[in-house]
Amino acid sequence: MGLPGKGLVEGLKVTAKTLARRSVTEQYPDVQPELPPRSRGVIALMEENCTSCMLCARECPSWCIYIDSHTETAPSVGEQARERSRNVLDRFAIDFSLCMYCGICIEACPFDALFWSPEFEYAETDIRNLTHEKDRLRDWMWTVPAPQPIDPGPASEASEASEASEASEDEA
Repeated sequence: MGLPGKGLVEGLKVTAKTLARRSVTEQYPDVQPELPPRSRGVIALMEENCTSCMLCARECPSWCIYIDSHTETAPSVGEQARERSRNVLDRFAIDFSLCMYCGICIEACPFDALFWSPEFEYAETDIRNLTHEKDRLRDWMWTVPAPQPIDPGPASEASEASEASEASEDEA
């Protein structure tokens, strides 16, 4: 059993230590914060890659992605060829008042049309203005950082490959 008031003394030590330190207050509007290189801010859209497959909207747990598209048919090129159809994106919008910033939509996109941008200054005075259309989402693409380089270190051979090479050497 411990001494009575031991927890109180330990708590007062922490408080005294904190009181002795200078406060670290960032003057935000005047001084921009230094963000980590891959920080999550807002979702950016590369419209050229979007095929209107609706996977991002279906996987979104908060249903904050709105996609409208129509189908266009291209004429056949040759005698034996048939007409081709493709989806054309009319509207792509994300309601950031509903978004949970979970990133499931980015992971679900098979065509690399959605990316995390470190941009975080998109506050609005009216909540209805937090639904951002494809034009605004496209403008954030220039803030998306380049992907991390592949580690140049020696790659370890997969265990199956090493077993197969050993087996082939044993047979020879």
